[in-house]
Amino acid sequence: MKKTKLRGPLLLAFGSIVALAGCANQTATPPLYQWTGYQPEVYDYFKAVKSPQDQIDAMEKSLQLIAAKGNHPPPGFYAHLGMLYALVGHDDKAMQEFAAEKAAFPESSAYMDFLAKNK
Repeated sequence: MKKTKLRGPLLLAFGSIVALAGCANQTATPPLYQWTGYQPEVYDYFKAVKSPQDQIDAMEKSLQLIAAKGNHPPPGFYAHLGMLYALVGHDDKAMQEFAAEKAAFPESSAYMDFLAKNK
């Protein structure tokens, strides 16, 4: 009879300890990619808020900040920058950015090849 009376409080105590132990590990996983400036620039591109050259300048600055922090740009960053370069007539830089996108994200190879052919 004594065993059944103690079982409830013991289970409650054990459950509380397990729950609190799970909450104790609060180390944040760093993000896989640094999104600095990318999303606003894509928005500005579609809304035609800034000229392509202004967008290129902003994205190049963002890329420098990302590299300075030791992080990686998100998928599509190099491709978007390459498309902007193609818009202003810098085809050589566009190809460099498409190649960088392919190197960073091999799954984008087919699309980058398509963009390179149809720039």
